[in-house]
Amino acid sequence: MTAPDQIGSVTPIRRRPYGLLLVATPVLLVLWLIIWPIISAIITTLWVKTPEGNAFSVETYRFFFSDGYSLSNLSMTLWTTGVCAILLLLVCLPIALYLRFSDTKVAAYVQGLAIFPMFVPSIILSFAFIRVLGPNGTVDLLFNAVGLPHIRSPYLTPWGPVIGLVWDNIPLTVLILLSGLGNVSNQAVEAARDVGAGRIALLWHIILPRLSNSILVAISFAVLGIFSAFTLPYILGPAAPEMMGPFMQRTFRDLYDPQTAITQAVVTFGFCIVFGLFYVRSVAKNRAA
Repeated sequence: MTAPDQIGSVTPIRRRPYGLLLVATPVLLVLWLIIWPIISAIITTLWVKTPEGNAFSVETYRFFFSDGYSLSNLSMTLWTTGVCAILLLLVCLPIALYLRFSDTKVAAYVQGLAIFPMFVPSIILSFAFIRVLGPNGTVDLLFNAVGLPHIRSPYLTPWGPVIGLVWDNIPLTVLILLSGLGNVSNQAVEAARDVGAGRIALLWHIILPRLSNSILVAISFAVLGIFSAFTLPYILGPAAPEMMGPFMQRTFRDLYDPQTAITQAVVTFGFCIVFGLFYVRSVAKNRAA
């Protein structure tokens, strides 16, 4: 056995403990700050106080899934999340495709505009939205100036949070899709064009198969953020029904009912973890490939 072979057989074994030590601190922080609060919240909702003492009970979950107002808020959140996910895909996929296959100066400006919402805080976006699209806002005044009738503002309707959340999630979605389009080589596109493939055939047979994993990751990230959003639904959305974020905050602060608020949080986590598992599966699939 040569010297390099000996070194190559021993070094990985010696490095392994150091690698585990490097990841030990962030892993422990995740266990302490994320995993343990989740476990504690689940235990709190299942191990409740009774006149005879603490006992196992699913009464809080039974109340949530039998209460009409709670279910309407959950339905409102699911509807908003689904609509936002579809609109994000319809808006961001053409932008990402244009940025990937265009090398003009205009593409640089388009990319800057697509990334711009990332630097605007949600609270500023909310009040800008009210000034522009709210009642007697800029758009309404312009319409009136040219003799057009008043528009029905989406402010304080279910479409208010949808517009704000879509605008707020465009940068991350575009960046993830643009990263996924890096897997589509120019040689593959040119080869398909040489055999007569049109734009639709290129998109369907060459681009989307390589982009499907990135689409899943982008939608998972967007859904996780939208489902638990608070600022935009609180400011732009209707008072009732409301999304789960404002609903939890109001139950905890206004109704002084932490047990019910934690139950709402656990139910929200139950829906979000499904999309979290989609993301973990996508990452594992990429590493295996």
